[in-house]
Amino acid sequence: MILKAEQRVFEQREHMRGGPGICTVASVPPDALCPHVRLVTEITIPPGAGIGPHRHEAETEYYWILEGRGLVDEGDSMTEVGPGDVVITGGGAQHSIINREQIPLKFLAVIVTEA
Repeated sequence: MILKAEQRVFEQREHMRGGPGICTVASVPPDALCPHVRLVTEITIPPGAGIGPHRHEAETEYYWILEGRGLVDEGDSMTEVGPGDVVITGGGAQHSIINREQIPLKFLAVIVTEA
């Protein structure tokens, strides 16, 4: 199967997970996902915007940073991330991310559920 770029599901999400600003989301349609994958999406966060704190119970979320820089809050630490970095959150852990730079932050987000 080939999913062309224009076949993705596009959304603008204001205050995503309680975060500031508006994020752009381009997702693989749910009917194209395999059983243990809940989400595959490209997220673009403009300067000053972010995704608020949220937990991942019975699933793991991966953020693969493609462009820009972000600040990730894992509850007990704040870490700057950039191109090539991968943020992995699961086991009930919490995270959030914000773009404090002057260029957009773009990353792939994949959520895999536990068997």
